[in-house]
Amino acid sequence: MSFHEIQFPPDIAYGAQGGPQYSTTVVATASGYEQRNSIWVASRMSWNVATGLKNQTQLDALIAFFRSRKGRAYGFRFKDWSDYQATGQALGTGDGATKNFQLVKSYSSGTYGETRVIKKPVTGTVVPYLAGVRQTSGWSVDATTGILSFLTPPAVGIAVTADFQFDVPVRFDTDSMAVTLEQLNLSQWQSIPIIEIRI
Repeated sequence: MSFHEIQFPPDIAYGAQGGPQYSTTVVATASGYEQRNSIWVASRMSWNVATGLKNQTQLDALIAFFRSRKGRAYGFRFKDWSDYQATGQALGTGDGATKNFQLVKSYSSGTYGETRVIKKPVTGTVVPYLAGVRQTSGWSVDATTGILSFLTPPAVGIAVTADFQFDVPVRFDTDSMAVTLEQLNLSQWQSIPIIEIRI
């Protein structure tokens, strides 16, 4: 898959509208009862970033970014300002053999929840802990896959946790631009759909 390891302009992303979405089929019976089937195990994020445009400088930057990604052709990183970090996130428990741990973020409500795989951590923000003790060396993280690797496998029973920030892998969900020239040096782009991609 074609992916550019570059972040969408965060100042434009700050005003984006969107969030998680699911795919659910609902079948209603003649008596009014429903049968619901959740098709996706995990959510897929989507946004309209047109609401983040505030001035001509940002529009110029967005046009350059859109052209460089060739519309829907290339994926890129996106900062979701409503959900971009994790603190004390549990990643697993040491078994004396496993060195690699995938970054994840867990969400829970009551006895239910969802675990989200994080594959695009922000470089320089990952801080791992073993049994609550911050690790300043002996580890590395792949910013393109979200794999945290220790030189020495954590011992049996040792809790592996981490703090980190992350981006979402996305792409534009359009191949065409629809810019309206309001007046000289003032334009508007009605809809700029961006959607999460699974990698």
